[in-house]
Amino acid sequence: MSSGKADNEQLKSSKLFDVSHVTAIVTGGGTGIGLMITQALVANGAKVYITSRRNEVLQQTQKLYDTGPGKIIPLQGDVSDKDDIKRLYKEVSEKEPKGIQLLVNNAGIARDDATKFSSAGQPEFSDPQSVSDHFWKSEPESWADTFKTNVTGAYFMSVAFLPLLAKGGSVTPGYSSSVINVTSISGAMKGSSMGQPAYASSKAAATHLSRMLATVFSETKVRVNVIAPGIFPSEMTAGKSGDDNKSELNMKSSNPAGRPGKDSDMGATVLFLAGPGGVFYNEQILYPDGGTSRDL
Repeated sequence: MSSGKADNEQLKSSKLFDVSHVTAIVTGGGTGIGLMITQALVANGAKVYITSRRNEVLQQTQKLYDTGPGKIIPLQGDVSDKDDIKRLYKEVSEKEPKGIQLLVNNAGIARDDATKFSSAGQPEFSDPQSVSDHFWKSEPESWADTFKTNVTGAYFMSVAFLPLLAKGGSVTPGYSSSVINVTSISGAMKGSSMGQPAYASSKAAATHLSRMLATVFSETKVRVNVIAPGIFPSEMTAGKSGDDNKSELNMKSSNPAGRPGKDSDMGATVLFLAGPGGVFYNEQILYPDGGTSRDL
């Protein structure tokens, strides 16, 4: 076992955040935060399998961003479908017999349109009947769909790919594979997340699920950490993507950066957790949110 003593060469950023040895899967990797994560990994030498239900999105992402030195490989699939997860695992296992080093459960949905303040307005919070009437509009199917993707999907993806992650973790000395679950600051903050109780509850559940999995997986030497972002441009926050599969948010924020999150913020976060410099991190929650978590 290493003494932990390092010379200056070993402490260079090129060593600490090296992911050139990493083979990864990023669910929802074709747009939004998933695309940011995919780009950061590929730009630093990783091989990345990206999944989505929309094949045209995957193909466009590969066309635009598969510029090396790593590689993007599209795999159409639905992480809310247990049988499809099993198929994805079989496909990746055949392509990567030595295992993988990273699974990023990023795919997520929000189905709170009936109560979301931006589309459905707000109740009069001093009026109990107004509050009751507004949130009663939420449909059970919306909760079920949201949890099926945001929580159940992350659970079954993590459990299915655990053997492949454990196998891949032993390839590079001193390194261990990991799962990164992308949840949200909405899962930690009080209130209704601007009228999105199903979404916020699912992200709280996904964050706690991550802590459970970190404990369950610990003896397999596979780590589990959480990225819980604040506001970043995505189809969920901006409403759409452009021809480049990216979204825009033209807004100012009161945080010290004075803006929402951007590609480089997410890229730096995932490189830290996925690289050798992040190996000692397990069951941790990182909040790239500009400081919103100060209000928790």
